[in-house]
Amino acid sequence: MSETTTGGPPRPLGVGDIVVGPNDLLGEWVAAQITTIDPGWKKVGVLDLNWSGPQPLSIDDLDAIEPLVLTHNSWNGRLSHVNCDWVLPRSFRVIGSLPLIHDQPSNSYTSSWRAGYQFALQRAWDRGEHDWKEPGKLELTPGQLDHALVEGAPVQDGVRSLRVTGLSEADCLRIASTFPNLKSLVLGGNLGQLRNAGMLSRLGRLRDLLISGLFGMTKADCLLPIEVPNLEYLYLDSVPHEYASAMRSRWRTEAANGTSVSITKARKPEWVQENLENPLRDWDGREHISSGRFKKAVAQFKKTRSEVLAALSGESDESTLGRLEDVGHDYASAFNRLDGRSPFIETEEREELFDALDKVMAESELELGRSLAAERLALLSGVDAARDW
Repeated sequence: MSETTTGGPPRPLGVGDIVVGPNDLLGEWVAAQITTIDPGWKKVGVLDLNWSGPQPLSIDDLDAIEPLVLTHNSWNGRLSHVNCDWVLPRSFRVIGSLPLIHDQPSNSYTSSWRAGYQFALQRAWDRGEHDWKEPGKLELTPGQLDHALVEGAPVQDGVRSLRVTGLSEADCLRIASTFPNLKSLVLGGNLGQLRNAGMLSRLGRLRDLLISGLFGMTKADCLLPIEVPNLEYLYLDSVPHEYASAMRSRWRTEAANGTSVSITKARKPEWVQENLENPLRDWDGREHISSGRFKKAVAQFKKTRSEVLAALSGESDESTLGRLEDVGHDYASAFNRLDGRSPFIETEEREELFDALDKVMAESELELGRSLAAERLALLSGVDAARDW
């Protein structure tokens, strides 16, 4: 079945199917039942079963067919039941089908399959390990990553999962050399530079790869299925158009083999150049923000930025604070109107609108060589007094 088939998942699945797969945290296989299939959203309901053990060949090899009930943390007896991407990961397989053991749909959603993860948490909890941390998982700041990658630093072959965001630059050759056994890699930046991306091919055990907001990659860096044969999740967002196109072309047929592929916001060089100084650039292509709204938002931010800089160009006094308060009021009012009858400014967008203003003030402080605490307060007071978002 091809990835374009609209009737069902790329790897055939049916409601009631029992699927099994290996779980690294448990060192055993786990099982789940498919409870729903939603072709519109391309989601399936996955109900974890209260079973783990050696690889089963059929349903008869499972000791019990009952749902996993969670009591750890604040779960309070709820079932481990979520909706996730309908691509059955390549490490999982169907071993049979049974009538549904729970026929109510789940209201929880996740992007990737985590079958067995809650089982591992529950077992740790039952052992009294109430602060259990996933072994081999590492989350670093860009500075910490730089320290880990310096020449002569030890190889960290026990790390299985690495997440680094806020990158201005990173070298995949060093990452692959320092963390050779990675199964999950998340790299995020803000128009940062990713060098030697093709060297990720050295991570032959890789199962999850997410790259966002990083550039510098070309089609020559395209990973091949033969190089990372275990890859189950490939998520690229806001990356070079050339790299995105090459990766999409090579991986789009792999859904039928168990790789979930999501490649969004492929950026051309012209876009990068135009948006270097645009703090709202991530709105471009965001699902619920139209192109027209994005353009109007950028135009309003540029107008506000010019007005702020003009207000700060002379000696600061009471009139300056008044002008900045008015600028903040106009900024909020403009976005009130843009939000209009079909609001799109949610929590993330609201924070980005404030961050955009804060960046203008921070840059001005650096240029003027003095604190602008009072000026910042006046600007934000104007925003808060008028905003509906």
